[in-house]
Amino acid sequence: MVSRANDPHQSIRDGVRAVVQQFDSRYWQEVDEARAFPEAFVTALTEAGWLGALIPEEYGGSGLSLTEASVIMEEINRAGGNSGACHGQMYVMGCVLRHGSEDQKKRILPAIAAGKLRMQSMAVTEPTTGSDTTRLKTFAELKGDRYVVNGQKVWTSRVQHSDYLLLLARTTPIAEVKKRSEGLSVFLVDLREAIGKGIELRPIRNMVNHETNELFIDNLEIPVENRIGEEGKGLKYILDGLNAERILIAAECIGDGYWFVEKASRYASDRVVFERPIGKNQGVQFPIAKSYASVEAASLMRYRAAELFDSGEPCGAEANMSKLLAADASWEAANACLQTHGGFGFAAEYDVERKFRETRLYQVAPISTNMILSYIAEHVLGMPRSY
Repeated sequence: MVSRANDPHQSIRDGVRAVVQQFDSRYWQEVDEARAFPEAFVTALTEAGWLGALIPEEYGGSGLSLTEASVIMEEINRAGGNSGACHGQMYVMGCVLRHGSEDQKKRILPAIAAGKLRMQSMAVTEPTTGSDTTRLKTFAELKGDRYVVNGQKVWTSRVQHSDYLLLLARTTPIAEVKKRSEGLSVFLVDLREAIGKGIELRPIRNMVNHETNELFIDNLEIPVENRIGEEGKGLKYILDGLNAERILIAAECIGDGYWFVEKASRYASDRVVFERPIGKNQGVQFPIAKSYASVEAASLMRYRAAELFDSGEPCGAEANMSKLLAADASWEAANACLQTHGGFGFAAEYDVERKFRETRLYQVAPISTNMILSYIAEHVLGMPRSY
């Protein structure tokens, strides 16, 4: 497959791939069949320092740029791994880093960087409100030196493998705020204390081997010192981190896209039917070549979005477009790869069907394609708000 001798990130790619390649196809098939969490894989990435890449050096991390972090995510998936098991560790802590108190930063960030704590879960979405975050119903009432929280969350991933959870809850009733986006606050929840004492989990079995849950929150007590930033400003803090999340997810999709293209190209070159490699047929070649072009284009938008983010410039449009283009490119490549393999594409031993399921997720999460198109229409093209 195409490689670039002047790739400025080659050392990162080599380092990440050296870790991921310790976990072969059989490892992922066994984890997938058991619907288990890839604990050894996540531990190895953590110990190698890759999941602490965005934590500044003063807090024990690598202090890398988002551009470099995106290359880490891309390479994990390109090498056959699944970043979905651990990508939260990369960006969830950003809320603490950018908006937390110095005490919170010193308490949380070095421990994450050292692998002593995991904070890779965020509870925002609710079953009755979905993407309409301003109308969420989970409420945190201040009582003395602590908040008492009641409500429900859904699609809260990696809770069972995190020590801390980032929780968004309303602290002022929606009827009492001037704007719906006000009156929401964000909290650090110590899951080691909260599960079974205010939080009950209901795992959601889903199409992908992706640990996600519904949370039932009943009189959960959170100390005031665990609120991040000002009361009522939580939605702003959460939204501030979404551009980074979307760029990193885009990079994962790009990694998937390259994996599918490389897998399909090899198979098409080696598979002989009617006494000729099937890759000689343009009907097989062209979908693979087209998907490769799409992945390359999406990668460029990813780098543009990450460049703007790293420069501190507005990047909402670019972050959203990079996620949209990358998710579409990976899905296009997935379909080309599955079709190239024919019946063997459905056999677990080829890994295509697993990766096919994994990359399909990003047409929906963490933000759906239609929500991104609505954003572009309104905020980039100046069209009327559609919802």
